[in-house]
Amino acid sequence: MGFIDEFKEFAVKGNAVDMAVGIIIGVAFGAIVNSLVRDIIMPPLGLILGRVNFTDLFIALDGKVYPSLAAAQAAGAPTINYGLFINTIINFIIVALAIFIVIRRINAMKKAPAPPEPNTKECPYCRESIPLAAVRCPYCTSDLKA
Repeated sequence: MGFIDEFKEFAVKGNAVDMAVGIIIGVAFGAIVNSLVRDIIMPPLGLILGRVNFTDLFIALDGKVYPSLAAAQAAGAPTINYGLFINTIINFIIVALAIFIVIRRINAMKKAPAPPEPNTKECPYCRESIPLAAVRCPYCTSDLKA
């Protein structure tokens, strides 16, 4: 089998397609989480912490003072963007929590169901399997009432 044939076999296998779908959904999920953190979580958190805009928390390494991160970047100043880092940490925590919940649910579904209650018993005389409600063994005809 040649290289092209091996690649076609790999590409059309379910695993490669499943992986591609997972990556696409993961990218979309990442965008949703980014928006959740940036647009929903951080504004109230910044308000609670004294009207702090986390995206404007930075240190300009050139020693000058800039009114915002955008202004510092427009001036070409090197910056340490610790506010954006805080946003990224919160993103990570939310993604990790979501993945944990999904994996936990998948693992719960994978658990084997409990074995069903037995509906037979063993005849004490001939050791054949007989129904639980039997009062006489159909194999050896022993009386099982006792």
